[in-house]
Amino acid sequence: MRTGTLGRTDVPVTALGFGGAAIGNLYTPVGDEEAHLALDAAWDAGLRYFDTAPHYGLGLSERRIGEHLRGRPTGSYTLSTKVGRLLEPHNGGDDSAHGFAVPATTRRVWDFSAAGVRRSIEESLGRLGLDRIDVVYLHDPDDHAKEAFGEAYPELERLRGEGLVGAIGAGMNQSAMLTRFVRDTDVDVVLCAGRYSLLDQRALKQLLPAAVERGVSVVIGGVFNSGLLADPQQGGTFDYALAPPEVLARARRLKDLAERHGTTLRAAALAFPFGHPGVTSVLVGTRSAAEVADTARQFSAEVPAAFWQEAGDTHLLPADVPVPSEQESSA
Repeated sequence: MRTGTLGRTDVPVTALGFGGAAIGNLYTPVGDEEAHLALDAAWDAGLRYFDTAPHYGLGLSERRIGEHLRGRPTGSYTLSTKVGRLLEPHNGGDDSAHGFAVPATTRRVWDFSAAGVRRSIEESLGRLGLDRIDVVYLHDPDDHAKEAFGEAYPELERLRGEGLVGAIGAGMNQSAMLTRFVRDTDVDVVLCAGRYSLLDQRALKQLLPAAVERGVSVVIGGVFNSGLLADPQQGGTFDYALAPPEVLARARRLKDLAERHGTTLRAAALAFPFGHPGVTSVLVGTRSAAEVADTARQFSAEVPAAFWQEAGDTHLLPADVPVPSEQESSA
């Protein structure tokens, strides 16, 4: 699988990465064995970039990914986690209000202070059982801009300067503040979830051009837009909510078009971000070995140039959106 590096660092990431939210029991429980089989399948498929966060299952994702990576040679993978939410002891039933099927033995506390960043990384290392994290993202600082830019980001710079982390950035479900990080700081990478896909190209106007200009890598999450581009069925979800009728109809038209050109909607959704030179990697959350295998197959499938041409001609994609070449559409 092809590999790139993040920004001006030498931190490598595979073009397809493993997103750890699903094995943190996002929406539905995943057993330990199922989670570890999924991670083994990802490794066997050539994925070497693993992303997690304290938020994902109140640390469950970090513990599972750490257990998996402890058996791998040092330097053979890249691991990212996130800061901004500390976990403190709590006994409040379950965590379903936050979307995770886990007991709420801890609770999240927002903290973008410099001390909070250090504490978060130390606690993540404890859950992971590892001695190093390669990439650290500020996680969802939407409502904490002053503290994120004034305290958390400078602390990440210090950690990078001390050699404790290899690359730093921010991860969000919006592109506007990520553009500010790219323009106003010295981040190496930003993780943009759900804002550069077949159905949503909001990152194209400012974020992606700014990233190319500044030499900042962009990692794309949410390429299936909460599942609609994986399976556009009635009642499907888009951007964490019920898909509006017009969005569902567009997804179905894209699926029909893909199948007429001998490919799949999933393959096209995975290939699409790589049409832009600012995109380095795509993260996909998978919860089973079967899902990993399917994602790897779709990622390596060729998406014909004729599909992209017709998608533009029929206005399923805007005319100014860069699309992959056939070489970029397969790993």
